[in-house]
Amino acid sequence: MQIRVLGCSGSIAAGSRTTAFLLDHDVLIDAGTGVGELTLDELARIDHILLSHAHLDHVLGVPLLADSVMRKRAGRPPIRVHALAETIAALRTHILNGTIWPDFTRLPSADQPILEFAPFACGDTLELGSRRIEVLSAEHTVPAVGFAVLAAGDPARAAWVYTGDTGPNPALWQRLRSLQGVERLVIETAFSDEERNLARISRHLHPGALGAELAQLAGPTDVYITHIKPGDVDAVMSQVHALGSRHRVHALTGGQVFALAAA
Repeated sequence: MQIRVLGCSGSIAAGSRTTAFLLDHDVLIDAGTGVGELTLDELARIDHILLSHAHLDHVLGVPLLADSVMRKRAGRPPIRVHALAETIAALRTHILNGTIWPDFTRLPSADQPILEFAPFACGDTLELGSRRIEVLSAEHTVPAVGFAVLAAGDPARAAWVYTGDTGPNPALWQRLRSLQGVERLVIETAFSDEERNLARISRHLHPGALGAELAQLAGPTDVYITHIKPGDVDAVMSQVHALGSRHRVHALTGGQVFALAAA
């Protein structure tokens, strides 16, 4: 297994794309503007999309991808979009509504659409081929989750954890402590400490809050910081490194590839 970082920025600018990860060649984890890093042939190989929540920077790749690959995937099963029921309802109501974008759950035909929705709940484990992905809790302004890609052959250990967009979240650390280990953690820190009030209102993390969260994680573990706004990476990472965490903390970068144990 491998995970390729297509986008990990909190917003857009030249060289900054929003959240999207490619698991192997056929599973997207979130679908922000980073999806645009894939070639048309790579896009057409996507069979599953896992969405953490309904915010635009995580979902806008879904309708655009559907439009791009509809002809190349003719005759193949629909792309399955896995998400909370609330996220699916938001996509149906606000995006795939015939006004903002066509309803690709009924195109090119109702019998053979390019997209289909598959609801999940927090705590579910998705089995996609030989890969097992657990749905984790998140605390955000809309219903949201994170994901744990479980280690091959060892479902009690997480090879890669992505928190999604979240503020302080005791339930996450309770679940991760019950695992035998977390090899890599991707966690958001959307704002600097100077914007801690905005982080609190929007249910994101800032470095001070991140330190309290990481103190609850057994380790040391490799930790990767994501969702920093363009132009703020150096300032935020300087504050993060000043925390003096026992974990090995890095800034996540677009194009980075995580090699996970083969299934």
